[in-house]
Amino acid sequence: MKKIFAALSIALLATTAFAQSGTNSPYSMYGIGVLSDQGNSFNRGMNGVGLGLRPHNQINYLNPASYSAVDSLSFIFDAGLSLQMTNFKEGKVSKNAKNASFEYVVGGFRVAPNFGLAFGLLPVSNIGYQFTNTEYVDRGDASYTGVSNAYSGTGGLHEAFIGLGWSPVKGFSFGVNGGYLWGEMEHIINSTYTDSSAKSLKKKRNCSIGSYKLDFGVQYQHELNDKDVITVGATYGLGHSLNADPTLAIMSSGTVNDTTEFVAHDGIDFPSQIAAGVSYTHGTKWTVGVDYTLQQWADAKFPQDNGNSYVGKTGQFNDLHKVNAGLEYCQNTEGRSFFSRIRYRLGAGYSTPYIKVGSKDGPSQLSVSAGVGIPIVNAYNNRSMLNVSAQWVRNDASGLIKENSFRINIGFTFNERWFAKWKFD
Repeated sequence: MKKIFAALSIALLATTAFAQSGTNSPYSMYGIGVLSDQGNSFNRGMNGVGLGLRPHNQINYLNPASYSAVDSLSFIFDAGLSLQMTNFKEGKVSKNAKNASFEYVVGGFRVAPNFGLAFGLLPVSNIGYQFTNTEYVDRGDASYTGVSNAYSGTGGLHEAFIGLGWSPVKGFSFGVNGGYLWGEMEHIINSTYTDSSAKSLKKKRNCSIGSYKLDFGVQYQHELNDKDVITVGATYGLGHSLNADPTLAIMSSGTVNDTTEFVAHDGIDFPSQIAAGVSYTHGTKWTVGVDYTLQQWADAKFPQDNGNSYVGKTGQFNDLHKVNAGLEYCQNTEGRSFFSRIRYRLGAGYSTPYIKVGSKDGPSQLSVSAGVGIPIVNAYNNRSMLNVSAQWVRNDASGLIKENSFRINIGFTFNERWFAKWKFD
């Protein structure tokens, strides 16, 4: 009971921590914000590869079909956090920012032969920025008025899910994650003028989300021989309306205060996602994998401010394409030497942007990662693991702000025999 209570306590802590922003990026002012990295501690070192992985001692929520491979005697609980330092550069101006966030909490176990269950709390997107710029407006009489615009935004989306994975026949597995998607997104622009006779203007965009999320997965595993196995996996995430009514409030203040509010009824969609991956394993020593993901943002509605209206429209974003590749090496998972049981991981990835900044496409993303899985050995447990990974991420586009981030991801996988039956002679 103490372990169950500890797991629930960490889950409640994560729910509170999710309310805090994990980004300072000005690009989080677009769309639903900066999309969160998917994957947990064991595959972050492989840069998020996971669609074709079937670990028996980890919860791979990237493909719910993998739950059918979970060890029959274990309860697995995994929690992770991240530390991030980002450098923002525009022209000759450079600034640094730091963030720390509780990333995820997941757990799972096998409920019947070839049938596994998983659950958890995950980040989906982050919004967190604050900056100011000044511009000058022609008054039409050969003079100019200065306008100071203060931009700020907070919030993001999160998911609570429960998933099932089933292998009806040898080699084939199927799974589904059913989730609840929730969060708040708030963006504010405060405009003030140097001319005291001009009204100050405030625009506030707000949206509250509460909707479902469905993801389906399939895997096929083919044994080449006693040691070499190829696994192909694919997932489909259902795109749908979020049934939300984003609002836009325009408030002017001066001699007379005035507020105008617009509502974009049913004005925001969540995009569909199609992904596929393949992995090759050589016993417990080598694992190599490649994933491809397509998120169809171009077809998703999002509210647009046209001055006199606020309406959900498609075509404001680009489809996102992402490719990740990674590998893991372990000399001997059952070796006597502690260092022979450490898992070493490498990965790299590239993705195109889903956002547009004015008439330009947003920054594309290049990333590389490295990590280790360190076994935790004590008198009563030798299957839990500390996973640590480092990742460098570069967001870059011509004429836009460049971002270089260095992240440290730390995750603890608790894995203990809970379902073994005692036998007496």
